[in-house]
Amino acid sequence: MNPTRLFDLPYYQLENYPQDGMFVTKTNGIWEKLSTQDFVKNVNNYTKALYAMGVQPGDNIGLVSTGRYEWNILDIAIQQIGAIVVPLYPNISENDYIYIFNDAQLKYCFVGTEELHHKITPILSKTPSVKKIFTMDLVNGAEHWTSIESLGKDVTDDEISARKNQVKNSDLVTIIYTSGTTGNPKGVMLSHNNLLSNALACEDAIPADNESRVLSFLPVCHVYERMLHYLYIKLGCSIHFAESMETIGDNIREVQPHVFTAVPRLIEKVFDKIMAKGDELSGIKRKLFFWAAELAEEFEQTGKSPFYKMKLGIARKLIFSKWQQALGGNVRAIASGSAALQPRLARIFFAAQIPILEGYGLTETSPVISVNCFKKGIRFGSVGPLIADVEVKIAEDGEILTKGPNLMMGYYNLPEVTAEAIDKDGWFHTGDIGEFIEGKFLKITDRKKEIFKTSGGKYVIPQAMENKFKESRFIEQIYVMGDGQKYPSALIVPNFEFTREWAKRKGIKDDISSNDQLIANETIIKRFQKEVDSFNKDYGQWEKIKQFRLLPKEFSIDGGELTPTLKLKRKIILEMYQKEYNSIYSED
Repeated sequence: MNPTRLFDLPYYQLENYPQDGMFVTKTNGIWEKLSTQDFVKNVNNYTKALYAMGVQPGDNIGLVSTGRYEWNILDIAIQQIGAIVVPLYPNISENDYIYIFNDAQLKYCFVGTEELHHKITPILSKTPSVKKIFTMDLVNGAEHWTSIESLGKDVTDDEISARKNQVKNSDLVTIIYTSGTTGNPKGVMLSHNNLLSNALACEDAIPADNESRVLSFLPVCHVYERMLHYLYIKLGCSIHFAESMETIGDNIREVQPHVFTAVPRLIEKVFDKIMAKGDELSGIKRKLFFWAAELAEEFEQTGKSPFYKMKLGIARKLIFSKWQQALGGNVRAIASGSAALQPRLARIFFAAQIPILEGYGLTETSPVISVNCFKKGIRFGSVGPLIADVEVKIAEDGEILTKGPNLMMGYYNLPEVTAEAIDKDGWFHTGDIGEFIEGKFLKITDRKKEIFKTSGGKYVIPQAMENKFKESRFIEQIYVMGDGQKYPSALIVPNFEFTREWAKRKGIKDDISSNDQLIANETIIKRFQKEVDSFNKDYGQWEKIKQFRLLPKEFSIDGGELTPTLKLKRKIILEMYQKEYNSIYSED
C-alpha cells in the first residue's frame, strides 16, 4: 500500500526495502549506519516522549540544524503526534530567529550544535512561547535531546496509534519560512499531501532505487532536499550525510554516490576546480584536456555527426573518465535546483556522462513544478517537462502561474498575502517569467521583480545576463544593475585564483597578493574590460554592460549578500555597494 502521510514512509521502507544503512553518518573518521528498524524504533520512542511532554496536535516545534539523522527522527516523531515541524536554517540572523519563533509560537526547539545553542539561548527572553531547547550534540550546560527519550516509557502504543489515526493526508505538517530577500520571512504552510504528492511524482525523475547510495549535503530544512529525503526513503536508498561543505569532495569519493543534489553555485565551483586541474597540466595532456572541454560545450543529445561522436568517445575515455572518478565513479545524476544553471555547464557535464537534471520549483510548490529527466525528456537551457498532476500557464505578462496537489495551503498568519499570491481561480503567481519550448519544456527567463527598465524605457533581464557572463573563467560572481539609469552596469567578483594564475603567465610583476591590490591593477582591469566586451557582443545596445567595478571579496551567506540557498540578495547588495554604484552613475 502506498503511503498517504509522510510518517508512513519509514514503515513502507521497513516493509519493502529494509536497509542496514538507512542513514549513514561519519563520526570520528568512521561511517556509522542507522538501520531502518532502529530508525523506526527511535521515531516511536521520541513520539512517546513528546506525548509525555504534553505536545498537542497543532503545536509548533522548531528544528535548527544542518543535515543529520537526528533531524529526520524528530521530523517523523513530531509528525506522528500531530504537531507541526518548523525547520529553520542554522545560518539566519538573530532577528529572523526572533521573528520566526514568535510568529510560529514555538513550544519546543531542537538545535544541532554548541554554536547554535549559544546563538539561540540569548534570544529566549524575547520568545516567551518556547518552553525549552534541546541540543543534538553534547553541549555543556544544555539539555541533550536523548534526555527526553525515557519520558515516554509509560506511554502505550495504543495512545500513539490514536494520535496517528487522527492525522489526515490533507492536514498541515510543516511551516517553512522562506529566506526572503526583503522584509520578514513568510511561513509557507504545507500539508502531508503537498510534500508526499511531490515526492511520488518525482519517482520517475530520480534514477535511484533500493540499492542506491545518495549523498546529502544541502540543508535538510530546505524544502528541495527535504522532499528528496522523503523520496529516498520511499525508494529505499541509503542516505549518507556529508560532514560539511568543505569536505564534500572527499565525502563524494568515499561514498561513491549514485545521486546527489546540488545548487548551481556548487556545480560552478566543482567545474572551476576541474578546470584548475587542467591548468596544472602541460604539453599534450593540457591540449587534450582543453580540447575535450571545448568539444563538450558543443554537446547535444541528438543530431551530432558520427565524426563528433567518435571524438567524444575519445574524450570520454581519455579525459572525462577522470572527471567521473573525481566524483566517485558511480554518479547517475546530479539533481540541480534553487537557481538557474548555466546551459553550458549542463552540456559539458552531460558530455562527460555526469548528467545534471535541472528542475524548477518554489517552497510554495513543495517544491518541484518541472524537471529534466531521462523518461520524459531533457532540453538544455530549460527546467524540463512538468511533473504529473501539476499545471502551468503563462500569463499575458509572461509570469508563470501554476496549480496542483503540490500547491501550499497558504502563508501562515498572512491571509491577505496568500490572497495576493493565489488568485480566485486557484492559480499561484510564481513571480518568475517563463515560456514553453516545443510546447513541452519550461524555460525560466527571469524573476518578474528583478527585470528592470533603463531610463530609455528598455527592459533588461539581469539573471540571464549574469549566467552568461559567469561562463568566463575570470568571473566568479556578477551582479547586473541599472534600474532607471541610462545603461546597465555590473559589480564583478573575480575568480581570484584563476586571475592570479593568468597574471603569473603574463609576467605581471606588480604585487597582487591581496585582493584589494588585484582589483586595483590596471592591467587586470583592462583584461576584465576585454572579457566584458566579448560578452557584450551578444546583447542589444541598451543591454550592454557599459561600466563595471571589481569587488575584493565573494558574495556569501555570512556576508549577507546571499540567501541560504545561494541566491543574490539584490537589495542588500545594492545597499552594501552604494559607493561603487554611485561612482558609476555619478559620472553621467
